[in-house]
This record gives sequence, structure tokens and C-alpha cells, in this order.
Amino acid sequence: MKDTGYSIKDLEVLSGIKAHTIRIWEKRYNLLEPDRTDTNIRYYNDQDLRRMLNVSLLVRNGYKISKVAKWDNESINKTVLDISQRKTSESDYIDRLILYMINFDNVSFYNLTSEIIDEKGLEEATTKIFFEFFVKVGIYWQVGSIFPAQEHYVTNLFRQKMITEIDKLGINNEKNQSILFFLPEKELHELSLLFYHYMAQKMGYHVIYLGQFVPWDDLVKIQKQVKVDFVFTAFINSISKEDLESYLESLKELFSNQKIFITGWQLQMHQPAVPRNVKVIKDYREFNKYMK
Repeated sequence: MKDTGYSIKDLEVLSGIKAHTIRIWEKRYNLLEPDRTDTNIRYYNDQDLRRMLNVSLLVRNGYKISKVAKWDNESINKTVLDISQRKTSESDYIDRLILYMINFDNVSFYNLTSEIIDEKGLEEATTKIFFEFFVKVGIYWQVGSIFPAQEHYVTNLFRQKMITEIDKLGINNEKNQSILFFLPEKELHELSLLFYHYMAQKMGYHVIYLGQFVPWDDLVKIQKQVKVDFVFTAFINSISKEDLESYLESLKELFSNQKIFITGWQLQMHQPAVPRNVKVIKDYREFNKYMK
């Protein structure tokens, strides 16, 4: 829980239920009983947040708020569990992942991610559910509705899952071509990089994975010592357009004979000038089509 508790705006952002509607539900159905600050501002505790998240999931699945509001937490939790055992929509999966993240519920989070991967396969699970989940997490973090430890917690769980799925593939290198994956210095968000690593390895490429925060001097050494056919990197952390374009120009000169793939939020934001041997990857289907 945050030091100051959760505001009604936090509940709105996390549950998807408008603050105005939450107030009505409080007044009409006594759904929540928030505490108040000395200046009479509502604030909510962890139990309030969990109840709100569960109620919003039930309402989205067709349950009437007038009925749900009368239930105690045990009944609500049981019904949410029943729903989770049926065929679930992508939005429901995301809602449950958010709930388990907030509760730091290791077992439920691990089991649900395994269930989603088993049902959909890693590619569909990642692109349709996990990436959308992290878009939501990013928004929640920006508005202060979750704290960094919660984001780090789920990021590491997903990282473990990705590495496990990559390991299951084994190595065949049937394409007889290599792809270098790395993140620039100060760049730590590697989930998308790991996902494209998975795709490349699945297609039979030899993957050289350097991971996060790779110094420029290391890239220079790699270029001199290792045969590389393709290069793949991502730009997620904040970077100015000028610095981004400068880095891409340097990358083009260093790997002048290779095709360079780039992805990440900063490319959408800045729309940088891209050198001739650099290709922006907008989604996994584009990368899959190109590499096959």
C-alpha cells in the first residue's frame, strides 16, 4: 500500500470504474467505507482496493452491482475464482494479473501466466495479453497508482517466463545466420528484446544476446570479433530525438554491412530520421514476415 493510501482517482485508474460511479456505489450500496484525511479527503486501504478490483471484474462479467455490493469479501472472492476457472477473455486475464500484482500473489500470478501461455502459446500470449498488461502498468505507474516495486516484481516474473520458454526451444541455428540483441547504455527494459530473441531462435537463427545496458565499446569489440548478420535493439527509456538520431547514425556506421532492427516507445514518440540500413519494427508480425 502507498504511504498515503489510495485516492479515489487511484481506484478509478486501477479498476476502470469512474470516480463518479464509485461515489454513487458508496452512497447507494455502501460498497466501500473510505477513511478521510484531516481535510476530509477520501482515501482507501489495500482491502478497499482489492474489493473494488474484484467488483469491477464481476460487473464486467454481467453481475449486477446492486447484488454484488451486498456480498461479503469471501463471497466476492469465491465468485471471482469461479469466473477465473471458466474460459476467460483477454481483458479478464489482464484484470486478474493486475489484481495479483497488487497483492504480490506469487502463486496466482505464476499459475495464471502459465495457463495463458499454455492456452495461447508465447507469441499470442505476449502480444495480446502481456504487452497490453504492461501498457496498463506503465500508465498506473505514471499516475502514481502503483509503486516501482510492484512493476519490478511482475517484470522479473515475466522475464523468468520468457527465459524458460527460450530455453525450451533449444538451439538448431538452421538458418546459419546470426542476430545480435542488445540494449544501449541506461536502457533496462528488456522484455520486448527477450520476446524477439524468442522469435529469432524459434525461426532457427543463431542468437547472440547481450541484454541490458551494453557499453558502446563492447559493441565495437563484438563487431570486430564476431560474424553478425543482423542487429536488434530497443529504445524504451526517455531519450531526446537528437540523441536518438545520433545513436542510430553511429550504429549504422558501426554495423554498416548488417541490417539493423529497432523497436520501442521512443521511436513512436520522436519519429526519428532512420538510416538506410535501419528498419523500425512496429510489431512481431512484421519481424516474423521479414525474417522468414
